[in-house]
Amino acid sequence: MVEAELPHLPEDLLVQILSRLEIPDLLRASSVCSSWHSAYTTLHSLGQYKRHQTPCLFYTSESAGKNVGCIYSLAEQRTYKITLPDPPIRDRYLIGSSDGWLVTIDDKCEMHLLNPVTREQMALPPVITMEQVNPTYDESGAIVKYENRSQFWHDGVMFSSRSMGSIISPRWQQLFLTGRAFVFSETSTGKLLVVLIRNPFGQLSFARVGDDEWDYLPEYGRYEDCTYKDGLLYAVTTLGEIHAIDLSGPIAMVKVVMGKVMDIGDGDRNTYILHAPWGDVLQIWKTEEDDYIHPSEDDYDAILKNTASIEVYKSDLVEEKLVKINRLQDHVLFVGHNQTLCLRAEEFPSLKANHAYFTDDSQNWITEFKNNRRDIGVFNLEDNSRDELGSPQLWSNWPSPVWITPSLAKLNLILDM
Repeated sequence: MVEAELPHLPEDLLVQILSRLEIPDLLRASSVCSSWHSAYTTLHSLGQYKRHQTPCLFYTSESAGKNVGCIYSLAEQRTYKITLPDPPIRDRYLIGSSDGWLVTIDDKCEMHLLNPVTREQMALPPVITMEQVNPTYDESGAIVKYENRSQFWHDGVMFSSRSMGSIISPRWQQLFLTGRAFVFSETSTGKLLVVLIRNPFGQLSFARVGDDEWDYLPEYGRYEDCTYKDGLLYAVTTLGEIHAIDLSGPIAMVKVVMGKVMDIGDGDRNTYILHAPWGDVLQIWKTEEDDYIHPSEDDYDAILKNTASIEVYKSDLVEEKLVKINRLQDHVLFVGHNQTLCLRAEEFPSLKANHAYFTDDSQNWITEFKNNRRDIGVFNLEDNSRDELGSPQLWSNWPSPVWITPSLAKLNLILDM
C-alpha cells in the first residue's frame, strides 16, 4: 500500500496551523511527517506556542508504576500516561500547580519544579535555607530532624514564637515545612517566581527559579491563596483581607488593599482569590462538610470530605466589602491545590459554564488520611448541585490529584531571560 502524499505547505503556514491545536493534537500532528515535525520544532523552540489549554486532572495510579504520572483530559475524556524523572512521583506530595508546572516535595523534604508534559524538572532551594528551619544531623552527616521555629504575627505584632521538631520522612513533615505553592512569571525579570504559603500560620516564603535560598516575608500571615498581576502578588487571608505585595525590590513591600470582612475564620472553608477576565478581584469560598459511610463516627477511615457550597464574591476595594455574585454567566472556575482559574466557557467547549471544577485541597485531611476518597467533582453555581467528574473515578487518593494546565514551556528559555 502506497501512502498518500501530503500537500506541501510553507513552514510558516504550518506553524500557524499547529499553533491553534491543543497539546495532544499538536504532538500527534508533529509525528505525521518530517515537514510537520520540523514546523513543530520551530514552534516549540522559539517559544511561539501560546494556545490556551483546557485544564486537566493530574494524578497517579498504583498499577501504572511509581514514576508514572497520569493526565486526564477534560476535552477528550481520556487519560495520558507519562513516565517522569526521579524521585518517584508517587512518593511526592503535590503542593501546587500553576501555568503547567507542578511543585512537589518528596519524602526527604526536597522540592522540585516539574513540567509533566515536557518532563523537565529543576530542584528548588533546600528547605534548610528557609528563615525558620534548622536541621539536626546524625554522626554520619545525614539530616534526621528539622526544627521549625514558627512565628505568629498579626498587624505587625508577633504573638508567639516556638520551636517545633519532627523526625524526617513522615507524611506530616512535608506539609509541616511547606504548605501550598504557586508559580508565576515575574513581570520585572521574566523569571519564574515560586511562592509558598507555609504552615502552620500561613506565612509567605518565595524564591525565583535558579536562586540558592528562600526569602521570607515576616510580620504577616494567615494567608490562604494568592494571585499575581502587573508585578504585584495579591494574597487573601482567612478573614478575607487582601494584601498587595511587591517582591521586586530588596525588601518586600506590603499594602493592605482590603481590610478583613469577618472577625473569625471558618476551619471548614477554603478561600481563593483571582483576577477575573473582566477585571474584578474575586474571592471564592468553598465550604466542606464531613460525611460518614459507616454509622460510627470513631472510624476515621469512613469519614469523607464533601464540598457543600461554593460562593463567589466581588471584592469592592473602594468600599472594602464583598458583593455576592450569583452567576458567572459564561465563565468557569477551577479551584483546589492549583492556581485558581476563571475561564471563558466559549473558548473551551468541553467545559460547563457557570460551574466550578474542584479538587480536594484540605491539607490536614489529605495528609492524615491519605487512603480516604478524595473530594473531586463539578459544582453547579446556579442550583448548588454537584456531579462526578468521570465514572468510574480512576485516580488514586495519594498524592491527591490536582488541576494542571498543560504547557510546553521550557526552563532553559525562562532561565535565559
